[in-house]
Amino acid sequence: MKTILSIAFSTALGASAFADPQITSWFTADSGQFAQIYRTDADKYSGRSETTWSNGRQNQQQPAFNGVQEILSSANWIYIRSTGLGSQVMGPWYIDTQRRILFPNLPTDQHFIIAIPRHPAAQMGRHFNHLGEIGLFVDGVQMFDSSDSFSYSNQNGRDADPRARIGRGDGLWNRDAFVNEGVTFDAGFGHQQQWGTYHYHAEPIALRYLLGDHVDFDSVSKSYSESAGAPMKHSPILGWTDDGYPVYGPYGYSDPKNSNSGVRRMISGFVLRNGENGTDSLSEIGRHTLPVWDARDLNRTTILQDYEAGPNVSERYPPGHYLEDYAYLGDLGKTQGKDFDLDESNGRWCVTPEFQQGTYAYFTTIDANGRPVYPYIMGHRFHGNPVGRVVRGIYEPVVTNFVNQANTALASAPTTKITTLTWNAGNENYNAVSR
Repeated sequence: MKTILSIAFSTALGASAFADPQITSWFTADSGQFAQIYRTDADKYSGRSETTWSNGRQNQQQPAFNGVQEILSSANWIYIRSTGLGSQVMGPWYIDTQRRILFPNLPTDQHFIIAIPRHPAAQMGRHFNHLGEIGLFVDGVQMFDSSDSFSYSNQNGRDADPRARIGRGDGLWNRDAFVNEGVTFDAGFGHQQQWGTYHYHAEPIALRYLLGDHVDFDSVSKSYSESAGAPMKHSPILGWTDDGYPVYGPYGYSDPKNSNSGVRRMISGFVLRNGENGTDSLSEIGRHTLPVWDARDLNRTTILQDYEAGPNVSERYPPGHYLEDYAYLGDLGKTQGKDFDLDESNGRWCVTPEFQQGTYAYFTTIDANGRPVYPYIMGHRFHGNPVGRVVRGIYEPVVTNFVNQANTALASAPTTKITTLTWNAGNENYNAVSR
């Protein structure tokens, strides 16, 4: 039944209540405004933002626009040109819970182009998400996977750490970015690496507020929180992954096939391995086995050799420290659609406001208190073939659907101008030939 349903939805993917959600879902209302940051909490609470900044390594010496600057399309691709900077005031960023030590990195204009496939299809093989960019949010900010790229090193008896000259680790016990790096996130759940790429590993709560997705903003504390009460409407599209499928906020229809079934929070298929829900207890048995979903993806047994085991659960390595600390309910006798909503990739086949005939869609996941929960945006594997990517230029005729010119609104239909764009992602200058 599941296969039949998937095929039916797949063939109807192009049918939509909107002309083309891959074009119309992008947030461009603030594209003509300059990106801003808060350097410190004192600046944030006083409302002192900056449009140029430098810390000696990341330098934004000229004001840069927010996010999406151009939307172009061809028969097979959507191209988004973006600065990569959020529309909300970004920052500040700290590295300690006391908020005394500033995070060493600042965001900068990345002036990249990302290509997203227009005709996604469920993959037949295994395409895992990769470290770093896995898609783009509709505000033009990059979407990153759930890992912080470091893992446990059994030889060194600790997590990998470049400062201790320990590479990336063994790659079996991979650290959860939200858990291990969350202290460095700003109020919108964003931060940046050493080369200045602002990104989100979990739900972009500030973007959700801008899109009206059941989020409140406190103008005094400059913080975001989940709105009280039940959501009244389906979450909007928050982004698009490299396989071309949409990412929605945390709220979807109760019945995936019925848009009149009411709206509720989507339940992740992953739970901590804490002895509940049929899981083993890492606190009791230690990290000597992989979860079934991970072993299946790695094409190996769940049993680990002594040299592959992770550290025992402790204050330093609490449950949830690693991605492998989670089990998938589908492997524990539970049923998707009955006991939980989302599959191993953190999505499902369903109808949505934009796809009334159905689509596969990812959903960001939060708990009952509004806190992001694993796998946040996407599980270990893409549902489709992730052919989307950051590109160095566009070398085919494309239609210009939107260009930031004095806050020009996003057109509901494409213009007739055809543009061949050649643009180096490492250079803010680009050449276009129009006809």
